[in-house]
Amino acid sequence: MVAIRPGGPLTGSVAVDGSKNAALPLLAAAAALRRPVHLGNVPTNTDVETMLTLLRQGGWHTARPVSDPHTTVILPSDQHQPGPAPEVAARIRASYYLVPALLGACGRARLPWPGGCDIGARGMEQHFRVYERFSDRTTVDDRGYFVEATTRASGTVSVTLPFRSRGATVAALLRAVVAGRPLRLGQPNLSPEVLSVVEALRTAGWESRVDENVIVLRPPAVVSEETVLWRVPGDKIEAGTLACAVAVTGGDAQILGVRSGDVAPLINALRWLGIPADADDSNLTVRAQSARPTGQSLRAIASLDPGGLDADFEPPLMALALSLPGTHLFADAINPGRHGNLLPQLARLGAEIHELSPTKCRVTGPQQLIGAGVEATDIRTGSALAIAGLTAHGVTTLGGLEQLRRGHADLPVKLHALGADICEVIP
Repeated sequence: MVAIRPGGPLTGSVAVDGSKNAALPLLAAAAALRRPVHLGNVPTNTDVETMLTLLRQGGWHTARPVSDPHTTVILPSDQHQPGPAPEVAARIRASYYLVPALLGACGRARLPWPGGCDIGARGMEQHFRVYERFSDRTTVDDRGYFVEATTRASGTVSVTLPFRSRGATVAALLRAVVAGRPLRLGQPNLSPEVLSVVEALRTAGWESRVDENVIVLRPPAVVSEETVLWRVPGDKIEAGTLACAVAVTGGDAQILGVRSGDVAPLINALRWLGIPADADDSNLTVRAQSARPTGQSLRAIASLDPGGLDADFEPPLMALALSLPGTHLFADAINPGRHGNLLPQLARLGAEIHELSPTKCRVTGPQQLIGAGVEATDIRTGSALAIAGLTAHGVTTLGGLEQLRRGHADLPVKLHALGADICEVIP
């Protein structure tokens, strides 16, 4: 666990790791491409290490050069392997990204239901809809699902998603890569993580067109076997978490290694609250020492729409809002179980939060929190609790670090580098 005590304003600069949420589909894309891939800026959190284990169990070769531990080399293999172990695949949600690569390697994929954070139902219906459009056959049972490639059809595959599912969008892109078929995908998810996959495929020779309504993907005229070089973008969620930590302490800091467009919704929220923030091509700057709280009500509504607020920004913004004047609304219908994790833990610190529904709540600030023992029941709850502990009177002890480290290899270390009074302790 870590112990957190309130202190002075966080200042200085710190660099974010590569994005876990972008690295996982890019690793799966490398496997689906069936050619050597060098993927740079790969984070070392637990979920990424689990994905690398699953790739090796599926027959791919992976290695991290000693000279650059943040680069991962993924090589295809013709050796038959038993496939991902169910008990390993069940640890993360992103195991479903491997279905297309497994179909390409051995014609079938058997995986358990997605695991990872317990933040609500993790339906696979839209994934199955995509695979059906490619003429794959899917069967399910209590333990998981089985997808089998049944035909080798040709021609463009057209599918429109009923909502902008990130997982189903990646499934469609990678299934088209494995099949070598053009794809027209309506109402896609256009998050930075998805666009990173599209850009990676473009560098591998795939033509693409992206607008708000459709992604069109076409295979290269000539299939190359040359090595491709990809890079994981900086972690926008880690950047947003650090930005909220700086803001809640009234500090000034630079957060390095994150693209400005990826954090634009967060910057808008900070500015609405009266906290100066801006970003250039690779850095996010927060100048909370010049903050002038507006008292305006923030509406932090998680959205899958292009330009919407990523659901993972909502918890750190909630922790920040507890310290600011105004009545603020928070909602996350994308992860319906997240508030059930986060709100009781914040209540342990003395937070008064009016729950309007299981996915919607209202926060009126400023509130004075009191240090207590809390638990990171999922990744984003853990990061929000770390922010809250920076202003709580007394000592906050945050347990469940294994959850936090699934998404952040060393978030407490980064906070400490900015001046936070935070240290790891033995229970």
